[in-house]
Amino acid sequence: MSDGNFNRSLLPHNPYSSGLHTGKALARMKAAEAFSEWLRNFNPSLSDEEIARQTTAFATLLAKKI
Repeated sequence: MSDGNFNRSLLPHNPYSSGLHTGKALARMKAAEAFSEWLRNFNPSLSDEEIARQTTAFATLLAKKI
C-alpha cells in the first residue's frame, strides 16, 4: 500500500508548459495574420509598408496583453 510518496520519474511526461507557450505563439501569429487580412479588406488603399507597420504594432500590443 502506498504511503503517499511516489517517484516522479514513474509519472507520464506532461509537456503542458511548452504546449501552452506554443499554443499562445500560434494564436498570436494567426491573430496577426487575420488582422493584416482584415486591414487589407477594410482599407485597400493602404500601402504594404503601412499594413506591415500596423500589423507589427498590433502584434506588439497583443504580446503585452497575453
